Amino acid sequence: MADTDEITVVGGGVAGLAAAIVCAEGGAPVRLLEARGQLGGRARSDDGPYKTNFGPHALYANGTLHAFLAERGLLPPLVKPPLTRVYFHAEGRRRATPPPPFATAVVKLWRVKRAPVDRSFRDWASERVGARAAEQLCGSAGVFCFFHDPGALSAAFVWERWRQAFGDQPTKARFPRGGWNAIVGRMERHAREHGAQIETGARVTSAPRAPAIVATELKDARALLHDDALDHPGGLAVGLDLGLTSRRGDPFVVWDLDQAGWVERFSTRDRSLAPAGEELVQAQIGIRPGESTEQAEQRLETLLDHALGDDWRARTRFRRRTRFEDRSGALDLPGVSWRDRPAVERGDGIFLAGDHVAAPGLLSDASIASARAAAAGALAWRGERGSGAQAGLRAEISRL
Repeated sequence: MADTDEITVVGGGVAGLAAAIVCAEGGAPVRLLEARGQLGGRARSDDGPYKTNFGPHALYANGTLHAFLAERGLLPPLVKPPLTRVYFHAEGRRRATPPPPFATAVVKLWRVKRAPVDRSFRDWASERVGARAAEQLCGSAGVFCFFHDPGALSAAFVWERWRQAFGDQPTKARFPRGGWNAIVGRMERHAREHGAQIETGARVTSAPRAPAIVATELKDARALLHDDALDHPGGLAVGLDLGLTSRRGDPFVVWDLDQAGWVERFSTRDRSLAPAGEELVQAQIGIRPGESTEQAEQRLETLLDHALGDDWRARTRFRRRTRFEDRSGALDLPGVSWRDRPAVERGDGIFLAGDHVAAPGLLSDASIASARAAAAGALAWRGERGSGAQAGLRAEISRL
């Protein structure tokens, strides 16, 4: 039996907004509470002259978030990435073409759709393409892992995401023109139009009454619900946001195969992201065990030397460092799949949503999948249909 007629959603990131939308569309009264003064969580972009994201972001046209927005008419104008000026960083230098071991590995594995859950990506790939090529494949996965050693993760986890991010040609990556706030704003308006009440600056300090959906960082959910089982490995990386004076010939992307780093010039196709005459570059690299953020930043600067030329410091008009700790979604180790993460249903009418919980997909896809499942459970719980919450969850997860 529901404790209250209203569904409470704690957290106003993509997962929380999606959950609020689905609940409101289902006819339930919804109240979304966001602790910060701005909605969007990790999906928001800065409003200043440099519209930086919280790390390199992309919206994948073959992903769950894109489909969720498209079916509601919420997609903003999108920018496609250029198919030129993509470089590789391998064996200590920048290259205009993929290094032969990496290219050969991609060709050999192109038609392989699945990898084992119980093997590391490094071991699985080494058996098929050799150790040298496997290491470069491991490095290529850094952009969506935000982790120093993608090769140590489950082969199934890495390969599924690699295929979604890079396996389709032409690339499925898209970028919202003007930054990710365009997506967040559309989701907020849609939720409000369907009756959802949204409050910012509303920090929740005790477990909400059922039915409720907790769509916060996992550590915050753990503290809020007093549930030590809410834990799962996540990434650790350092990022640099740079505003650089424009120069002809700068790359769009430098894909670091040596150390799982990534450098991207987001203003290549969207000039609104930086002031006139300047470029917005965002880069990241994983922080190694025992390494300080400053030491990782030095390695990232060396990558930028190779990617942009060693005069990039003289061209810098804006610089900001960010530490990404457990902010990139769940990471699955060998023997672990998404089903082993904290379950969406926590019992007694409480549900979880986010990219660290038991839902499939690449990055924000898991947020949307879990938000839909949590909303189905909360709606069923509110309807006082006995086992309806479990049935709603099973039906939603089974269709993913």
